[in-house]
Amino acid sequence: MTAAVFFGCTFIAFGPAIALFLFTIAREPLRVIFLIAGAFFWLVSLLLASLVWFISVQISNKDSAAQQKGLLIFGVVLSVLLQETFRFAYYKLLKKANEGLLTLSQEETMPISIRQLAYVSGLGFGFMSGAFSVVNILADSVGPGTIGIHGDSQHYFLSSAFMTMAIILLHMFWGVIFFDGCEKRRWWAVAAVVGSHLVVSCLTFQNPEYVGSLVPTYVILLVMAAWAFHAAGGSLRNLKLCLTCKDSDFLLANHRPR
Repeated sequence: MTAAVFFGCTFIAFGPAIALFLFTIAREPLRVIFLIAGAFFWLVSLLLASLVWFISVQISNKDSAAQQKGLLIFGVVLSVLLQETFRFAYYKLLKKANEGLLTLSQEETMPISIRQLAYVSGLGFGFMSGAFSVVNILADSVGPGTIGIHGDSQHYFLSSAFMTMAIILLHMFWGVIFFDGCEKRRWWAVAAVVGSHLVVSCLTFQNPEYVGSLVPTYVILLVMAAWAFHAAGGSLRNLKLCLTCKDSDFLLANHRPR
């Protein structure tokens, strides 16, 4: 049973992201490089947040429950702000890198568009965030022990897997919206990304009331998915053409010589 829980939760958490990687990124070396770089930027933001939080805990009163809870909230908010700061830093770096690639390229167009960079970097952020969110939980799911034996929720592993999947996809959508906001100088869109990221992170304080955290998170996920689709140039018309395989430009773009 423990093996079934482990593999089931792993596929729930990372299945959609792995599918996106295999079908849209894996065959393009440049995209793979930018995805790994995005994951590294997220990792650096977590390292800085962890360092600040660790120092804060050491100098605080460890016997004060209220103070420790306040530090936990502070750590979450700081981590979100650092992640978004590094997302902006990565955007500026990618702009410079893309200009350099255009200079070296013999073609007149950029080898990879800013929208593709937003998608790839967002997925890189999501992969690393999801790995750090759920890896210890997946390790515990292997056993020994039985979840809920002392009256706790038996949906702990399943809820964690669905939350991780949402976070990974949200990072992808946030990346698209964030980059689009920076490109068009729509700073309110950037602020909306930061604000929704803070809301989703703070919703985890509702646990173990998983309905109170999962339902609002997936509502935000749907809103951000629609927003990112529109920001990427999507419309109901081309979505319908794509789903019915009638969009010749889309089909030719995915069957071009390599």
